[in-house]
Amino acid sequence: MLRYLAAAGLAIFAVTPAFAMQLTSRDVQEGKSFDVKFVCARYGGQSTSPELAWRAVPAKAKSLAITMFDPDAGKAGYWHWLAADIPVSVKGFAEGAGAAGALPPGATALPNGAGHLNYDGPCPPAGPAHHYQITVYAMPDAKSAIPSGAKAPEIGKWLADHALATARLTPVYAKP
Repeated sequence: MLRYLAAAGLAIFAVTPAFAMQLTSRDVQEGKSFDVKFVCARYGGQSTSPELAWRAVPAKAKSLAITMFDPDAGKAGYWHWLAADIPVSVKGFAEGAGAAGALPPGATALPNGAGHLNYDGPCPPAGPAHHYQITVYAMPDAKSAIPSGAKAPEIGKWLADHALATARLTPVYAKP
């Protein structure tokens, strides 16, 4: 009986949200607006990617991936940033890691909605604030088997379909 209760207690701990993968940032916050340096040059920004940190990555993960997706941009949304094959030893990105050539060794930059292999900051048209879903994915393989020639929407779907776990932050931005 005591063994059963101990196992039940451990099972409760295993599903407690405190043990779920988490994504945090000093630069962007859930539901809060991006600082101007993280947005596009057209709005006075520098398209600098924000600092990000993750923890509680599942032990079975062999690599990580990261995306930034704007679901409010038209019918299909818009992919601002995609990267995969990030070693699990990496615990986060410094500000600016989304610049061309700035990812850690082993990581692979993937084409965003504009075909760029880097972070493109928020640049929404006039209107209500857009939501920018920054997601980190725990992946089961060291090298992702993303289909060759896949476009950003296909890559995003592939990552979501194959991830062991995800964590997300959703800052917002509206045209000034």
